Formats: sequence, structure tokens, C-alpha cells
Amino acid sequence: MSMDRRFFLKNGGIALASLGAATVSPSFLTRTMAQASRSGGKKVLIAIFQRGAMDGLSAVIPFGEPDYYNLRPSIAIPRPNGGQGSAIDLDGYFALHPALAPFKPVFDSGQLAIVHAVGSPDNTRSHFDAQDYMESGTPGVKSTTDGWLNRYLQSKADPKATPFRAVSLGANLPRVMQGKAPAIAMTNINDFTVRAGGGQMAQAVQGGFEALYAQTVNDALRGTGKETFDAVRMLKQVNPSQYKPAEGANYPRGQFGDKLRQIAQLIKSDIGLEVAFTDIGGWDTHANQGSSQGQLAIRLTELSQGVAALYADLQDRADDVVILTMTEFGRTVKENGNRSTDHGHASVMFALGGNIRGGKVHGQWPGLKSSQLYEGRDLALTTDFRDLFGEIAGKHMGTKNLNSIFPGHQINNSNFKGLFRS
Repeated sequence: MSMDRRFFLKNGGIALASLGAATVSPSFLTRTMAQASRSGGKKVLIAIFQRGAMDGLSAVIPFGEPDYYNLRPSIAIPRPNGGQGSAIDLDGYFALHPALAPFKPVFDSGQLAIVHAVGSPDNTRSHFDAQDYMESGTPGVKSTTDGWLNRYLQSKADPKATPFRAVSLGANLPRVMQGKAPAIAMTNINDFTVRAGGGQMAQAVQGGFEALYAQTVNDALRGTGKETFDAVRMLKQVNPSQYKPAEGANYPRGQFGDKLRQIAQLIKSDIGLEVAFTDIGGWDTHANQGSSQGQLAIRLTELSQGVAALYADLQDRADDVVILTMTEFGRTVKENGNRSTDHGHASVMFALGGNIRGGKVHGQWPGLKSSQLYEGRDLALTTDFRDLFGEIAGKHMGTKNLNSIFPGHQINNSNFKGLFRS
């Protein structure tokens, strides 16, 4: 009998969570659980997308610029003075938003680097286009079919890789992970299984389901099914439901904290995770942005608490991990009529890791005088996001072919040369 995947799912009467709550790329090579090896020494990248365009000038404040306060009379973060709601001094010129206080100890330890005035060279202010360009790694080119993280995976093909080499915590596989290389998207690792009521019924249905997949003459369907069940068994073997975070890793409540905790679970389960991705929305602050308090402060609190908890949870393998944040563009330098900000250009990104040369703000600072602004309104870009991503892909992940990951772009690390200690 010939059947395609859509027909089977529509008419089979049984739901397979790994094809619903999770999505499995059909190009997986079949792997056995015995191939899962300890990930100690394996370099891991965790990418977090702040969707909606974060205001980098409120996250990392250039309080040494008088124009910052002139252009933002209502929403500027107060200069560092130790008082409640004041910015947290970093180096006498830049400061953190008070809601990013959990980042300060990591910065002081030299394991958090900040890259300012970074983003896409494309001048679009469309969220959809800018996110697409950042995830494809080809700003201005809409015809790119795969994402830069998937191209990284392709550039370092690993015949011993498990199905969990690349995982996104979310309902759908993000643009950045789409492509020829295998990748998984899941909403919850504990739901990554066959649902059929439970107990002996579930076991019987799973066995029958696997048999149906094995018997089909459709190679793509048969391969996808077997790879899916291999992945299910592998995850059950490590029993992630028994996971307990490390001491001091206090994840915030909510979906974002849950996603980060599950990423830590997968990494510490030693099932071969190399690239992890998730996102957090709510950064499009056209109104009610606030200053030390408000909509932006709420988002920054959740971000910093979650990322700091994840880093504390992975501290025993910090030298092998980099956590990278990204956002599609920044906000206008001048506040708008709603005491908030509109779509801008450059923003700020954070990179955490044991080998990160942190404790400083990287990147060339363009200034905020009228003549220094991009199109007279935005923070100018001095670091192309591909240069930052390329630095991590090359020096942390060890790929040798950056041109295949960022086609048509010559990597230039001059603005933040030496992001890594070694």
C-alpha cells in the first residue's frame, strides 16, 4: 500500500506527538541509542531570538552620551548613582538597565560580552523581512532557502550525530534551522512520544505504528517514522523528567523559563545536542515602553533571569557553551509621541560563555549626535551581525568554511576582534 504522510496522519486516528508537538526533519540518518555519547568537550551554541526588535539603547545605556538624555526626556534610564531604578554602571560610559541586574555578576566574571551597534546592514524596518534576513544570514536576499544555523550543520557533517544534534524549543522549526541538515522542533520534551492513552495500550499502539511505518513502500515516510521512534526511545532512555537544575539556577516562571530549562536538560542528558534555539517575543515597544519600569523592563527581567539561570545551570560545562542573543533591529534614538520608540536600525546583542572575552562592551561606538545617526534617526550600525555570528561559528564551533554559512559576505572581525579567550 502506498500512502503519504498527510494521508496517514489524517486518517490513522492516532496522533504522533513527534509529528505534532514536535517536528522532525525527514533527512535524519537512522541512529541507535548506543550512538549517544557524552557531550563533554562538544561545543554547544544556544541561540535566543528576541522577536519584535529590542531597544538596545535602553538595555545597554550609553550614559556617557549627553545626547542620550536630550533625545529621551521621558524614557531615558537614570544615570548610575546607586539609587532605585538607576542604571548599573559597567565601565564608566555604558550601563545595564536595572532589569538586567542578573547579568552583572556574569559580566564582572568576564564571561559576558556585550556587542553594541550591531545588526543587519539592510535598511528594512519590517519585522518579517528583518527576522528572515537574520535567520537566513543573507540580508537583502529573500530567495535563500535555508537558515545559517542549518548551513553550519551542513558545513560540519557528523556521521555519528544523534537525532538531537539540533533542537528548537518551539511549535515549529524556525527559519534559521530549516535546510538539508537534520533538526527537531518540540514544544515539550516530556511530550515527545506517541500518544495513545497510556500503559499497555500506548505500547501496543506504538509497536503497531512503527510496523505500519516500516511496511510502507514510501521511503520518505518509512525513514521519517523510524528516525522519529529512534529519537523517542533515545530521549526516554535519559529520562529527562527526573531532571533537577543546578543550585542557583532559578528559572523564571512561564514559557521562556521552561524552554531554557529544557535546553539545559537536553544538554546535560548527553544525547549529542550541539545547536539549540528558542525565542522570546514582546519587544515591539511603540507604546508603554517605560524607563526603569514598564513594558520593556518586564521583558528584560524575564530575559535576564532566564539566561542567567541557564548559564548557572550549565556552569560545569561553561567552557563548551556559548549563549547568544539576537534581535532583528533596534529602536529609534528619539522617543516618540507615546513616550516609547519606533522601528530603528542597530541594537545590542549578548554573548555568554566560559571562553568569551567578556567584561567589556565590544564594537565601535558610533555616537548619538545628529550627524552620527543612521538616516538622521537611528543608532548607526558598526558591526554586521554576520561578523559576530561568524566569529562564534568559527572560533567556538570550529567550522572552517564561513563562506558557505554566510555566502557573499567577507567576515570582518575588526570591530570586536578577540571575542574569545582562546
